[in-house]
Amino acid sequence: QVQLVESRGGLVQPGGSLTLSCAASGRSGSSDTIAWFRQAPGKEYEFVSFIRWSGGIPGYADSVKGRFTISKNNAKNTVYLQMNNLKPEDTAVYYCAWHTARVILSNTRTRSAYRYWGQGTQVTVSS
Repeated sequence: QVQLVESRGGLVQPGGSLTLSCAASGRSGSSDTIAWFRQAPGKEYEFVSFIRWSGGIPGYADSVKGRFTISKNNAKNTVYLQMNNLKPEDTAVYYCAWHTARVILSNTRTRSAYRYWGQGTQVTVSS
């Protein structure tokens, strides 16, 4: 069993930055795959980014590529999502998702591939 605790989001002005964290307790292994998804009001869940605990090249949605960076701290069992140049369309509830096995590349952007989910944290981008 993996428990995920996300950091608090917040209200950010357009062009601003915010970093979210996702701390895992219970276990973490080299095969784990971790992702961030988001859900804007009235919209479906949207994949944001993924990273493998073992390292490698992370993946990003086109909508955030070049602005968001996913990273991890193995010692702290924590994954981060650094969000720069935020836009109003980034407003959403952001969720950390964790799978304690390797997710094949073609499934890394699929919600159902991840077994454990954080509680979600609201990010609002507005002036």
